Amino acid sequence: MKIVEAHPEHLETVAKLYSGYRIFYGRETEPDKEMAFLKQRMENNESVIFLAVDEDRSGMGFIQLYPLFSSVGMKRIWLLNDLYVDEKYRKKGVATALLERSLEFGKSTGALYVSLETGMENTKAQKLYEKLGWEKDTEHFIYFHMCD
Repeated sequence: MKIVEAHPEHLETVAKLYSGYRIFYGRETEPDKEMAFLKQRMENNESVIFLAVDEDRSGMGFIQLYPLFSSVGMKRIWLLNDLYVDEKYRKKGVATALLERSLEFGKSTGALYVSLETGMENTKAQKLYEKLGWEKDTEHFIYFHMCD
């Protein structure tokens, strides 16, 4: 397994995994829209995507980070918004490798921290995060309001 930073030449591989990610969350696959969304993120440098590939360069999983800033800490932070591993590669260390790469990247960019959110029912992921040293925020609530 190799973890690479995704660039336009990886777009089709990432898009296939991204489609699986959206299906996992109950969305219908929309290949053209998914490809356009990812392409725009890459072209506009609006996110950083790391891709796990096997020896045949087949996509195993991906992680997508979005840049944010801490006004109080006066530093960049990274929001780990998307993490997905193809079903046939699960329980093989892919998610761990992607998470570790995201932390290495955060450190290399001088970030204050990398954050993520997960569903309360996603206990498997929570166990992995905690095993790898991620801390659960017990002091803040997260609020949102839909814009459309």
